[in-house]
Amino acid sequence: MKLKEDLNPLLLLLFHLVVWIYTCVTFLPYHLFSWASVPVGGVCGSEEERAKRAKARSVLGCPEGPYRAVSAIKRLVTSLRPGVDTLDKMFEYAATKFPERDCLGTREVISEEDEQQSNGKVFKKVVLGEYCWRSYDEVLTAASQLGSGLASLGQQPKHNIAIFCETRAEWIIAAQACFMYNFPLATLYSTLGGPAIAHGLNETQVTHIFTSRELLETRLKAILIEVPRLQHIIVVDDTPTSWPGYPRGISVHNMAAVQKLGARPENAARERKQPLPSDIAVIMYTSGSTGIPKGVMISHSNIIAGITGMAERIPNLCEEDTYIGYLPLAHVLELSAELVCISHGCRIGYSSPQTLADQSTKIKKGSKGDTSVLQPTLMAAVPEIMDRIYKNVMTKVEEMNCVQRALFTLAYNYKLEQFTKGYSTPLCDKLVFRKVRSLLGGRTRVLLSGGAPLSAATQRFMNVCFCCPVGQGYGLTETCGAGTISELWDYSTGRVGGPLVCSEIKLKDWVEGGYRSTDKPHPRGEILVGGPNVTMGYYKIEAKNQEDFFVDENGQRWFCTGDIGEFHEDGCLKIIDRKKDLVKLQAGEYVSLGKVEAMLKNCSLVDNICAYANSDETYVIGFVVPNQKQLLTLADQYSIRGSWEELCNSKAIEELALKVITEAALAGKKGSKKPVSDVLERNTLRFFTTLSHFPSVAAQLERFEIPRKIRLSPDPWTPETGLVTDAFKLKRKELKTHYQDDIERMYGGK
Repeated sequence: MKLKEDLNPLLLLLFHLVVWIYTCVTFLPYHLFSWASVPVGGVCGSEEERAKRAKARSVLGCPEGPYRAVSAIKRLVTSLRPGVDTLDKMFEYAATKFPERDCLGTREVISEEDEQQSNGKVFKKVVLGEYCWRSYDEVLTAASQLGSGLASLGQQPKHNIAIFCETRAEWIIAAQACFMYNFPLATLYSTLGGPAIAHGLNETQVTHIFTSRELLETRLKAILIEVPRLQHIIVVDDTPTSWPGYPRGISVHNMAAVQKLGARPENAARERKQPLPSDIAVIMYTSGSTGIPKGVMISHSNIIAGITGMAERIPNLCEEDTYIGYLPLAHVLELSAELVCISHGCRIGYSSPQTLADQSTKIKKGSKGDTSVLQPTLMAAVPEIMDRIYKNVMTKVEEMNCVQRALFTLAYNYKLEQFTKGYSTPLCDKLVFRKVRSLLGGRTRVLLSGGAPLSAATQRFMNVCFCCPVGQGYGLTETCGAGTISELWDYSTGRVGGPLVCSEIKLKDWVEGGYRSTDKPHPRGEILVGGPNVTMGYYKIEAKNQEDFFVDENGQRWFCTGDIGEFHEDGCLKIIDRKKDLVKLQAGEYVSLGKVEAMLKNCSLVDNICAYANSDETYVIGFVVPNQKQLLTLADQYSIRGSWEELCNSKAIEELALKVITEAALAGKKGSKKPVSDVLERNTLRFFTTLSHFPSVAAQLERFEIPRKIRLSPDPWTPETGLVTDAFKLKRKELKTHYQDDIERMYGGK
């Protein structure tokens, strides 16, 4: 354990005495229980033994693969249950098995008020009540009536219908209605701008669209003239019930009114045409991180295969689980996660990033956030959100007095040591980490991470402080979000696990980048994903389909991801690079921008970063969203005064921040334990040096990869700014345009 020299020897002795007594008292009962719980033949084994087992093998014995999960070597799995091969059958099965159980929950809004901040800005704050639930049977009835109502309004089977709406219960009800009546559902992110929305609606030639009152009035209404085919707008909100002032030829309906229309005997009796497994269920538009959003055609059988693979990696998934839904349902991770839960009878309570926790921006001080009320057992999150939780807790730790901070550090290191051995620490969990765990409701048993790489430090932090495993996954919209998920008892970091039982993965040499399957010690190359979860391709982009998708001699469909990975001896995959993020500098060095960002985001001064390199130049630059607390402390250290905007625009602060980031990178590379800067010595490094099990901040960065100049951004990058996607992936093209003047300045004013 690190930092023993910083701790009071008496406190250290007392802590170890308590641990020793606790270990002695619990040793015999623990081992007796462990021995009694192992089945005859020792099939399960300890968690440590399970973690070391092979997760996947190369089917042909070749280093390039294809690799399959050990339980699916002979055949990939395509469905959860025989005969349940479409999404309407899947939901009908769940509603038949769990008719009275809670399905979808929404919190009651008790009051709303405007709260003025010290800087003059006005934020809307809410007080929310308990969750109001609809049972599986009620949701099935609502979806059936809605689908019938849509048919009465002229929606035809196999004709596209769009949904442009925030994550909420009505989103899933609308989707199930479309699945039941074979209306392919075109999904659009609620944060897309007008041109992207119009592009998606015109490309899919929709005549009907679901949306919310807010999005209709703030985004959709302004572009209606650009979408001439649109005839019916179904608003998921209850009020208002009349919608004057819309262009001729467009009818606006409340969702409840459409359901009533579908419930009429003459409409309800109308025969519906059920979908085939090969029919399109969803046309999912990507978030547009590399340009205009592309629509990915996903069949019913694709989604069924994908959620089958995901469900297999969540132990003991059942109707007793509660999932909190707050990520965009237009993103494949959230849609797949919710469908996995529905297929197993779980209940889903809805939330938003602004109301998730007690401290969330939209929650009135003193009232409860959604996790506190719902107390979910399952949760999916993108690394950006986990990183925020991590840094917020670390800020609280820094504010503790020296005794509290020392106890937290001791408990953290003790639990980390026990955790890596596969042992539990109920005493530490109850006495030290209970308050941290309560941030997510206190009952979370599985966290699923996807959308981007999760840092080792954040993953270990979630393991230790939230007392639950983190399943890090890898998948894309083009593979239904399915590809790999790490097993929950695999304690390694930086890896995304072995292939799911629905997919197989092989590596393709990328000679230009220097990655080959013959590389030692691990085969490396571009990741190709194959299986029944690989989608039908891009909507109306045949050239891109020919480039990214192919069918092999066995009829297996494959997708070329553009990501670079390596397979370890136990069959686990590690993402190490991305073809599109690779830039060659003027001197010939290759720089992986994604790798630079992933490493430097672990610096406590950095909340977000975008690395940029021009191939005509010799060095890397960066755009940085700084951590406000750390930057203000840095400014105070050097007696620099000014508003937040003035500090971020200050040349002196810019240089100091760059020095902190550079010193952190160089200290990590040398394996040094000295502080990354004077100002961070007392705070951040005190905790981070205890994480001796983690890779150092920049352990894999060369000097030429570290940004030589930076620009500090006073405003965070959110999906609303258009600089990141809804999954918080960087939009490099938009960021380059936004910071064009700074790029020219940092590269010498060319």
